[in-house]
Amino acid sequence: MQDDPKTLVSTDWLAAHLNDPDLRIIDASWHMPDSGRDARAEYDAAHIPAARFFDIDAISDKRSTLPHMAPPVEMFISRMRAMGIGDGHQMVIYDNSDVHSAFRVWWTMRLMGKTDVAVLDGGFAKWRAEGRPVEDMPLILRDRHITVQRQAGLVRDVTQVASASKLGDHQIIDARSAERFRGDQPEPRAGMRAGHIPGSRNLPWPQMFNADGTMLDTDALRALFDAAGVDLTQPAITTCGSGVTAAILSLALERLGHRNHALYDGSWTEWGSFADLNIATGDA
Repeated sequence: MQDDPKTLVSTDWLAAHLNDPDLRIIDASWHMPDSGRDARAEYDAAHIPAARFFDIDAISDKRSTLPHMAPPVEMFISRMRAMGIGDGHQMVIYDNSDVHSAFRVWWTMRLMGKTDVAVLDGGFAKWRAEGRPVEDMPLILRDRHITVQRQAGLVRDVTQVASASKLGDHQIIDARSAERFRGDQPEPRAGMRAGHIPGSRNLPWPQMFNADGTMLDTDALRALFDAAGVDLTQPAITTCGSGVTAAILSLALERLGHRNHALYDGSWTEWGSFADLNIATGDA
């Protein structure tokens, strides 16, 4: 893998830069509600040295009834300043999560106009497996000024996605499992219809990773999108269950040089809740 401080870096890269004064490491672990795991408690017990904890549920839009929607700019600025994250920092985000939640925080940072941000390839599991340092020390944090320029083009709402579905002018790519996409498996959230957005393509996110949790190389990623019937010359919208794993597809598109992509923040949690929105079942 070629290290890219704007998308994905290796554990070797992070180890070499661990003591850089303008490096900020972020633990973005998040677990499904029924997992029985506590991401904050796991961070407190062991994390990469100097890592800050980013709480995906807490740093979100509290005005919305949908889970962990992107935070308002004012909240984001306040939380980042309190975490000592600001202008001029290179950020590396990792997780210890079964759903690779670091990608969601990478997308959130990009949404807020921060481009010097990468995901740690292989995450905390690979870091620990290689015997690299961890600590349980609480950090002494100092405020840091941060400038935010929200990139509205990186996010889509339900109205915009409904239009894209009707017109067919975007490639809508669903990161959920094939069973959920087809409507063969009940949704994990109560009251949710089963199926997918009409016209969308299915590319389940686990296919994007090697056995050790690292991301496939760009040739293999491109082959996956091609096999899913995605036309990479067209603008793309990524979607999933609640906007977390869709960000994996977003970063993959970025690595492939595809710059015209956005994430449907409400994803199936929103779409599947509205009876007046059409759904499709089966493979297409």
